[in-house]
Amino acid sequence: MSDHVIDIEHLSRSFGKTQALQDVSLRVPRGGVYGLIGSNGAGKTTLIKHILGSHYAQGGSVSVFGLDPVTDPVGVLGRIGYMSEDRDIPAWMRVQEIIGFTRSFYPAWDTGYAAELLELFELDPKQKIQCLSRGQAARVCLLLALSHRPELLVLDEPSSGLDPVIRRDILTAIVKTTSDDGRTVLFSSHLLDEVERLADRVAILHEGRILLDQPLETIFESFHRVTLHFEDAQLEAPGLEGAIQSQGNGRDWTYVYCGEKEQLTQAAKGLRAQIVAQGPLSLDDIFVCHVQRS
Repeated sequence: MSDHVIDIEHLSRSFGKTQALQDVSLRVPRGGVYGLIGSNGAGKTTLIKHILGSHYAQGGSVSVFGLDPVTDPVGVLGRIGYMSEDRDIPAWMRVQEIIGFTRSFYPAWDTGYAAELLELFELDPKQKIQCLSRGQAARVCLLLALSHRPELLVLDEPSSGLDPVIRRDILTAIVKTTSDDGRTVLFSSHLLDEVERLADRVAILHEGRILLDQPLETIFESFHRVTLHFEDAQLEAPGLEGAIQSQGNGRDWTYVYCGEKEQLTQAAKGLRAQIVAQGPLSLDDIFVCHVQRS
């Protein structure tokens, strides 16, 4: 088996004059959690629809489990659990009916696990979908996505509009899913605290382009906020190699720096400046810096 569940190369897609995806390349490794972050309209849902085979690639290629999801949907979709932001399920059905209906599409459906999730999510199997709260409907969708124990779980804004308790339940279910060897989660979210808590690897998507794609640990090790004190007052920020953002005035300037700390120390010495403060950045800070820079 390939080390990558998803392999996307130079993917492009436009709708009329709108370029939704521009030369997107990314690989989702097998096992663990891959977080896809971006503002509304960044192209996250469009990218996910290509992975599910709902859209064909106008340029480039999409491979899932080594297969083309457009030409071989049976070979791909049977191994994927999917929860959309819309949570579009038939309102006239009861919970037990939608479970029975969905089960018929998946030979690997785990009835015992579905019953376990039904109890965990405190769902009444006899209740109609149209009578459920937004949070209960989200739990039903997650149950349907998980119960056949998919190799790949794809979640598109899974916590959108939900209260903190239900968000916690969803996060717990994700962790439970990935605890099994070889299972993979891809989820898009604009809630960066969720991504920071869960993801092993993160990609930033902005205006249809990938700005960053690295393991989360590497990202946090690479980005720092540092304040330099210069011997003389400066009218504008002196050029610091590796800096992606700067602000300040006079003799004190603060930079967002990308690189190793040893290189930062040497760069500061080259500018005849003293490092007076430095610290880590949150994922939110890193995301904002990349979007502003782009």
